[in-house]
Amino acid sequence: MVKTNILKGLYVITDDVLTPSHTILAQVEESLKGGAKIVQLRDKKSSLFEIKKTALALHELCKTYNALFVLNDKVELAIELGLGGLHIGKSDHHRVKEIRENFHGVLGVSCYGDVELAKEMESLGADYVAFGSFFGSPTKPDSGIVPLSTLRIAKNRLKIPICAIGGLNSENLEEVMQYNPDMLALISDIWNAKNIQEQCRLYKM
Repeated sequence: MVKTNILKGLYVITDDVLTPSHTILAQVEESLKGGAKIVQLRDKKSSLFEIKKTALALHELCKTYNALFVLNDKVELAIELGLGGLHIGKSDHHRVKEIRENFHGVLGVSCYGDVELAKEMESLGADYVAFGSFFGSPTKPDSGIVPLSTLRIAKNRLKIPICAIGGLNSENLEEVMQYNPDMLALISDIWNAKNIQEQCRLYKM
């Protein structure tokens, strides 16, 4: 499997408030119909049992639309279920080598504004890295703001695909796209939209 050829386009991330359990599948399906290529389940509140159930349902849904499903943070669960993707943050940076040895799907790592860290993650087997926030983020208001020039530096230094995340919306899309990220990760601008499918079409790459 050539992993990098699926790491392009709109990357939607679920949210505990904006994609509640009773509507998450319908909302994600609308995003897939609108062209989302990657879906990440980011659930910080549910029980492990509930996360497992939702992850399996989303995994199957994504397969139907030929999209990649990614689980956020739950390393052991992603390994147990043999999921297509896993995304980790700073709390698991020290485990990347071990995770790479045990997880055989697509592995993504948040690198915030640190290109040197991203180089290290690449050398340890990460399939893609994410940088941000680039703008104030409604879902992560405490995130530090990273200059957009980080994307240019990263594109020059890394061989793996790059994802831009944090406060992205239709108003700053053109500015971000000047730096040619491989993926655009969106949360609030997708799930707050009256028509999710139409909103996703704005981000077709």
